[in-house]
Amino acid sequence: MPTKYKPSEVKIDRQTKVKSIQHYYMKQLSQEELFNMLNAENTKPKLKQKIRNELSRRGVRIVKSSKQAGVC
Repeated sequence: MPTKYKPSEVKIDRQTKVKSIQHYYMKQLSQEELFNMLNAENTKPKLKQKIRNELSRRGVRIVKSSKQAGVC
């Protein structure tokens, strides 16, 4: 099963009562969105590892750099 970044949702149309399922897979996200989620402070470590695995699957090399004091 593909990797998810958040649980699936069941959306119900109030008029027709038709259920539709919305899945959130890593492979659907752009590379820019993945890097934004990876660099966010509020992303949990388990999700960060899933993002790193997805980027390595795509063949993207991640270079870690530390923040320097006084430099934005």
